[in-house]
Amino acid sequence: MDEIDFGVLLGLAYHQFVAELHAHLAGAGFTGIRPTFGYAFRVLAREELTTSQLAARLQITPQGAAKTVEEMVAAGYVKRTPDPADGRVKRLNLTDRCRALMASAQEFHADFERRLEADLGKARVADLREVLTTIMERNESPDGLARALRQI
Repeated sequence: MDEIDFGVLLGLAYHQFVAELHAHLAGAGFTGIRPTFGYAFRVLAREELTTSQLAARLQITPQGAAKTVEEMVAAGYVKRTPDPADGRVKRLNLTDRCRALMASAQEFHADFERRLEADLGKARVADLREVLTTIMERNESPDGLARALRQI
């Protein structure tokens, strides 16, 4: 049997991770989560942004960000508040429900890595983390997603 292409393997591994994460979160009562929510939550945990600023950080279109924000608001994970300097501008804030979701997700991430270490050994998981970090950092813009996520 031929080996799976590397990119396909990365994608399939990611989808498996996300499926397990979403099952964990659903078991904890967190539903209605879209794949892009996690990235948006991590960025918004660091600072309140407008929808257009969030779009730039996530490197998506303003229309895509607006749709994501609407879905996060409808699910009760994000709220809009007036900017203190200009009430016409709306800042995005994480709700307490979102912060609880993020804590549950962080527990899952740590547990997932511990389980990998139990299966593969700490050294192999550390090597995997280094490889994935190197791939992620290859094409990073100054305001890119990878930089934003690392600052949290």
